[in-house]
Amino acid sequence: MARIAGVELPNNQRVDFALTAIYGIGPTLAKKIIETTKLSPEKRVNKLSEEDISKLQKEIENHQVEGDLRRAVTQSIRRLEEIGAYRGIRHKRGLPVRGQRTRSNSRTKRGKRQTIGAMKKETRAQMGQKAPTKQPGS
Repeated sequence: MARIAGVELPNNQRVDFALTAIYGIGPTLAKKIIETTKLSPEKRVNKLSEEDISKLQKEIENHQVEGDLRRAVTQSIRRLEEIGAYRGIRHKRGLPVRGQRTRSNSRTKRGKRQTIGAMKKETRAQMGQKAPTKQPGS
């Protein structure tokens, strides 16, 4: 297995597809990297020579990938939160950031539904909570 940017590339995959296993490299950037290194995109990872691997490593060093990219994204979000930007507040609250509706949907961002409401008397007693009292006149 070839190790590039701290990631083990799958042996039996084509180089152009295997490069997408690296965080920050998608299909378009993978194709661009292969063109600049003058490698065949059909070549399998296990057929790469040491020279080919070093060419790929040198080209990938010119791009922000893996830990550097993750760190940059995290810092960017943290900066938005610190300056009190609207996007930062949305990130803090775990809500959609880019203007999507939240009245319905947005379950992916907000997580699984939390049940709020009625509880059986036995369950409430186990939890040590007092039962709600009825207000006079209601």
